Amino acid sequence: MTGAPLGRPGDGGTWLPPLVDAHVHLGLVDPVAVRRGGIAVVHDLGWVPDVARRWPGTPGFPEVAFAGAFLTAPGGYPSDRSWAPTGSVEEVATPDEAVAAVDRQVAAGASFVKVALHSDAGPVPDDVTLAALVGHAHARGRDVVAHVEGQGMAARAFEAGVDRFAHAPFSEHLRDDLLRAMARPRASARPRPDSPRPDAEHDPARRRTRPGGRKEPDNDPHVVFGGAGVSWVSTLDVHGWGSPRAEQGVAVDNVRRFVALGGTVVYGTDLGNGPLPLGVNPRELRALAAAGLDAHDLVAALTRDAPAGRRTPARAPHVETGRRNAALATWVPGDPPDPDDPDDVAAWLARAVVVERDRATDPAPGQEFPDADPDPDEPGTDPDPDPEG
Repeated sequence: MTGAPLGRPGDGGTWLPPLVDAHVHLGLVDPVAVRRGGIAVVHDLGWVPDVARRWPGTPGFPEVAFAGAFLTAPGGYPSDRSWAPTGSVEEVATPDEAVAAVDRQVAAGASFVKVALHSDAGPVPDDVTLAALVGHAHARGRDVVAHVEGQGMAARAFEAGVDRFAHAPFSEHLRDDLLRAMARPRASARPRPDSPRPDAEHDPARRRTRPGGRKEPDNDPHVVFGGAGVSWVSTLDVHGWGSPRAEQGVAVDNVRRFVALGGTVVYGTDLGNGPLPLGVNPRELRALAAAGLDAHDLVAALTRDAPAGRRTPARAPHVETGRRNAALATWVPGDPPDPDDPDDVAAWLARAVVVERDRATDPAPGQEFPDADPDPDEPGTDPDPDPEG
């Protein structure tokens, strides 16, 4: 792939789609600094819903999609963590409670739902409650992100139909046959958002496909994690913050084998959890490169969840939000990197600048930035670091 373009070159730099950090706790960091550091879109994976709902559209912030509260078993992770403020955790003990909790997150504007399956830190939802949570989220048109930690939790989440892991699994080396199943696209359709909620929604949903994007009857935009059976957020650097612990080695090994089997891994840092850079994290990118991702793959991992219309030029699929025209884009000044040098690629991406759409659509002559597809339907640092976040 030597010499292959990583983006659309402009006058003195390169245009890219918006860069996305798919695992952030925005309430623990300075959102303005995150955007200044080159991140245009964040997925907030757990906070107080009434606070999170005010973030999207705030001037100077990245674009925000959020999960709302962590859904967990009574007494489960992270209900006992000092960094989790009152209202950021909902404990669910029964299927009915899980269904009601999902509905509350959707009512708050959540783009997806997060469930905690951390068996090393306390109780986790039982099988029936987890199935009800996942099934009802899907019936409401929301994908499910899971924190999986502890022996067997990754397999259990996958069997329950979870769409994305908040971390590349790091507490066990996953079997190749399990990785192969996780990497396979799902083959049967998800229920329509407006369909009634039958008992069958408790059925594991891991064979469904994901349409490219859709809206609820209430027209709330939300993210759809398209593509593979279950995608992973990387969060490799959080295991040591530059001084890798054993968990990072396990996670890198899992990522290497998962990607080799066709699995999807997106860039995410668990920002807010310890001393992580506010913006693009070159250590995270170098760890992904160590797991076998080449320069194109790194750009794809950073842009796969970019809003529709800002598609990565490097063969990667994308995720659509309900919003068709991205307001932000990315400009990387200077010459493109040597694509065969991971350090050079990481340092180059760390120079990224978030640019407003009106500036991004006026690049150098003859170097058109890729415009949105037409849509016929529309005219800091955690003071109490916790590697399990």
